[in-house]
Amino acid sequence: MLKTPVSGSPKNNRIKKNNSIKWLAIAVVICFAFSIGGAVVYGFASLAKPVTAIPGEAVIITVRPGMTATDIAQKLHENGLIRNYAVFRLASKIGKLDSSLKAGEYSLHTGMSVNEIIAIISEGRVTYYQFTIPEGYTVNQIANLLEEKNFANAERFRELAKTFAPYPYMVNDNPLLIYKAEGFLFPDTYRVAAGVSEEQLLAMMTNQFDRIFTPDMRQKANELGLSWHDVFTLASIVEREAMLAEERPIIAAVFLNRLRIGMPLQSCATIQYILGNPKAVLTIADTRIPSPYNTYQNMGLPPGPIANPGRASIAAVLQNEQTDNLFFVADSTGRHHFGRTYQEHLRNISRVESGSI
Repeated sequence: MLKTPVSGSPKNNRIKKNNSIKWLAIAVVICFAFSIGGAVVYGFASLAKPVTAIPGEAVIITVRPGMTATDIAQKLHENGLIRNYAVFRLASKIGKLDSSLKAGEYSLHTGMSVNEIIAIISEGRVTYYQFTIPEGYTVNQIANLLEEKNFANAERFRELAKTFAPYPYMVNDNPLLIYKAEGFLFPDTYRVAAGVSEEQLLAMMTNQFDRIFTPDMRQKANELGLSWHDVFTLASIVEREAMLAEERPIIAAVFLNRLRIGMPLQSCATIQYILGNPKAVLTIADTRIPSPYNTYQNMGLPPGPIANPGRASIAAVLQNEQTDNLFFVADSTGRHHFGRTYQEHLRNISRVESGSI
């Protein structure tokens, strides 16, 4: 007798049912996992976004040596620059940048993402500050300016300037010299990072001086019959004497003429250097102050520069205007009137005092 075939035994049906439930459960778990994972990824990406769509005002953050990614993250979060400090830590760890975050000051804003902030700090894109040294400033004036702007300690800067001479032409063994760096701190606009040292500032300025002192200028200096140090000393006097750019080469020529014939330079600028603070009108007594920098009382150039000359004053000495003039006097506007003889000089003084010129 033939038996009618059946689809399966009760046991087999139970096994198939259990397998269906198992795979359904696995599918549910997978879907849930993907859902959770997607939410995590979405949440991470959301927290890593900029705090605001429009950048706010810059915030200066200081990363000190030895700070960890956690320390930096907390500081960023406290300043409202990131949404979540844990995300910063994780992102820097994933990018393997947590150990390369560099110390320094950074200018950041709320429009930056976590990844942008990490890139800035890991690449050391520190904030730079700017200052300008005017032409004709002395070491003392530069030291005071840098201290006012919180770049240096004025006293330490002055102390280092006494012996700072990284280039051979700066070396002068004259014991009467006040600052070896005087005359070689090139007047310019400089950009520096926070925490720059006084030594670095001096090096930066003397390096700039060496760059502008070109081979052609050095050759021209050799042709003058003066040492390079003397050329810069004379340039510093021209810088402090000249008010008008076109007069620099003439003033330089007058002083060179005096040096050639053994006549005292009698530069008021050297007296002002001795006094330290600018004085509107010098007196006869001022010109008698005992000092090696007094060119009324001493022949020749002073021991060293009396200021830090700019490019134009150095060029005026190297390419001075040929003239027979030996004298000059300034009027109330700062313009100079030149004379070849003492009698002509006296006439110029009289005219200046009377206001006729």
